[in-house]
This record gives sequence, C-alpha cells and structure tokens, in this order.
Amino acid sequence: MNKPLRRIAIFCGLLVLALLIRDNWLQYVQADALQDNERNRRISIERYAQPRGDIIVDGKPVTGSKATSGSDFKYKRTYKNGPMWAPVTGYASQAFGANQLESIEDGILTGNDDRLFFRNTLDMITGEKQQGGNVVTTLNSAAQKAAYEGLKERGKGAVAAIEPSTGKILALASYPSYDPSSFAGNSTDTDSKAWLKLQKKTNPDDPMLNRALRETYPPGSTFKVVTAAAALEHGLYTDADARTKTPLPWTMPGTTTELPNEGNIPCKDATLRVALQYSCNTVFGKVGSDLGNDKMLETAKKFGFTEEQFVPVRSTASVFSDDMNPSQTALSSIGQFNTAATPLQMAMVASAVANDGKLMKPYMVDELQGPDFDPVEKTEPETLSEPLSPENAQILQSMMETVVDKGTGTSAKIGGVTVGGKTGTAQHGVDNSEKPYAWFISYAKVSDGSAPVAVAVVVEDEDADRGDISGGGLAAPIAKSVMEAVIQSKQ
Repeated sequence: MNKPLRRIAIFCGLLVLALLIRDNWLQYVQADALQDNERNRRISIERYAQPRGDIIVDGKPVTGSKATSGSDFKYKRTYKNGPMWAPVTGYASQAFGANQLESIEDGILTGNDDRLFFRNTLDMITGEKQQGGNVVTTLNSAAQKAAYEGLKERGKGAVAAIEPSTGKILALASYPSYDPSSFAGNSTDTDSKAWLKLQKKTNPDDPMLNRALRETYPPGSTFKVVTAAAALEHGLYTDADARTKTPLPWTMPGTTTELPNEGNIPCKDATLRVALQYSCNTVFGKVGSDLGNDKMLETAKKFGFTEEQFVPVRSTASVFSDDMNPSQTALSSIGQFNTAATPLQMAMVASAVANDGKLMKPYMVDELQGPDFDPVEKTEPETLSEPLSPENAQILQSMMETVVDKGTGTSAKIGGVTVGGKTGTAQHGVDNSEKPYAWFISYAKVSDGSAPVAVAVVVEDEDADRGDISGGGLAAPIAKSVMEAVIQSKQ
C-alpha cells in the first residue's frame, strides 16, 4: 500500500474509532441524562402509549386512563374523586409531568420497571401490548371520605390517620385540593389554563400544597403529649397523679415574663393528668425548662421530629430546635416558639402512644403488582423507634383518655370505644396576629384492647370568630368521624 492510501486508511480508521467511542459514550455514559432530558418527548410518548396501571384503594381503582385524539400521546390519566385522593395519588400530566405516587411508582404504572422485564419479554414474544402494573395502597376509603368532607366544611386544613400497630396510613387528606384530571392532557386551551389557576401565584389558597405532608404548623398544645412523654421517660415525674412543683404564676427562667394559661384553670402544682386535661401551659412549660433542651430534643427526635419521612412520598421534617435557652425551651415544649410539625408527624405521636410506646414507620403503599396482579413487592411493617416504654405509654394513654372523658376533648367521645386525645390551639403570625390553628390528635381503642387508628387533624378556619377557634370545637369532630369510619369498616 502506498503512502497516500495508508494515510487515508488510518484516517478512516480513526473516524470509525471516534464514531464507536462516541456511540458508546451516548449509549452508556449519557443514556440516563438523555432519557431524563425534558426535551426528550420519546419518553413521554412511551409513558402514554398505553393505559397506565391503577392506584388501588380498598380493592378498587381511584385512577383510570382515557384514549385521546389529535396528539402523539395515545392515553391520558383520569381520576375518580380526584380532589379527595390528590394528596395520595398526586398527578400524571402529559404537559406537566407527574408527582407523588404517580411519579415515584411510574415504572410500575407504565410497565417499564425492570422488575417487570420477564413479563414484558413474554408479551413481546406473544405479540401482546405492554401493560402497566398496579399500586395497592393502605388507604381506607371511608376514613379518607370522612376526613375530606370534614375539612371541606371548615376551610383549610389536613388530616393524617395511621394504624398504630403497623404504620399503615389510613387517611391523608388536604383541603383545599385540586382535580388532577383537569390538567392531565396537554391542551394549551384547557390543561394549561387549569394548571395556571392552581398555582400559588394565581391562587393564594395554594390547592396543590399537600398540607398533610408538606406543611408544618405550630402544633400548640398537642405537643404537650411529647413533653409529658419526656417527663416520664427521663424520670422527672413517674406518676400521672403526683403533684408537680409548678407555681402559679410561673415566670420563665432568665426573663420577667409570666407564662399565661388559658383562663382560670387549676394549674398550680397540678398533676400531669390534670395539666393535660386542662392544658396547663405553666406545667408543661416548666417541665420542658426543667428537663432542658437536650432531653426534650432527644424525645422529640424519637417521635420522628427533625427527620424527613418517606411514605414513600416525602414528608417535610418537623422542627424542634437545639441551642435554646430555658425560656425558649419552655415555649417550644408547649408547641410554640420554633416548634413546627406536619399533620403526619402528630399522627405519629398519637400512634406511638397508642401502640404502647412503639412507633412504626408510616407507609401508604401496601403492594406493587404486575399487570397480571402478581405481587412485585410487598411492604412489611417496620419499627422506626421506641420513644416510650410500655409502662410509660400506658400512663400517657390514661392521661389522654382523661382529656376526652372529662377534659378539653369531650367532643371526640365515641360510644363503646375508648378514645384518648389532646386538643391544641396554636398561635401564629407576627405578635400572634393571625387566627390560630385548631389541632386535635387522638387514637381509638376497641373492646379487645387494640387500637385500629390514630389521627391528627389541623384546621385553618379563616371564617370562624377568633374566640370560637379551638381544637375541641373544630378539629376533634373531624377526628371522631375518621375514627368511627375506620372502626365501622373493620366490623
């Protein structure tokens, strides 16, 4: 071979080598980035090329799929009672992507999950079209309906309900809400306009905010359950009926400020039981101050504070601060100052108490199924922590049951059922200028001693008179209806 031909051959070989390197770079190094690129319509087209699998509640789908025309997307998502289930399902939109379960379990729902490889290979061989699998939730439809309708009557708010023995989420409601069907397509005339109307910048009510998981509120007096647990676990008090060393008035350490109680209630040297029954700020503020920031933070963390929860949808971390002085710790120990919690977090608190001190990891996906309904993955209950000993949990149960029997939570009573609870009215805004939030956390125990449900409710009722806002008046009736729904569904 002469010299010019050899040069051309080497040059061509280098070009082929460069092409091979580039091809492998694209296929193996950049594959994920290209696949996830928002401009890659092939992924979206494939996602909506066949009906999606369903999200299942109580054996019935709360989702569906509908054939479309005039688009390269063959199917779009539909929802049954969309606003009620949106905090659980999230949305799947041809134009705006997906979130929550629709996004997290997208591989199962579209049939593209690697765990469905064998089934998809068989379908390819037999000429069957690829099908999506199903996501079976832990939700209880009756409880969800009771929660949603209760909130709808009150305005803004959220409900979270858990089965204490397993951590299964039974209800997860948020109001105001939205219908994911309204923007499931990609029409600029309908879907885009519907989406725009739901955005916070155009809708101050922020209906797409999942208040049960993503909003933190000052928990107010419901946090006194955590403070009582800390007092028992750290040995500050060992008896619910022993008198505490609490003067009235009580001045917060390092200040000249007296911590007030709500009205003329029997808080001087009150026992823990009486203090929880009447919701004495002085008793629980002093308990928190006496224990100190470190011990209070330790107990709060055991209940789940300061950590995000993944159920599998992410829940915002609830807040209990460190590096607080004694007076700040006192305020935080009654659910004010920097303390903030999601409704899910406060349901976890009630759940741990009801489950004799054992906190189970909350979850809302019971099972993932293939298109043939065969199980792909099953969630097993998992212990998250043990914030209370069984003995102290039972002491705290008796205190919470006193609150419902003859304290601030009597509106949550259920005939033939033992209910424990705690009310809360949480101040917020500059100088407490905004209307307070109404809270109630509770659990129900049936005749065999088991506790099938624990609930947290927060209500933001902007139409209520300030003087009429209370956890017992606004939130407890909703909690009661949710607990009744769960109990009746198990009978």
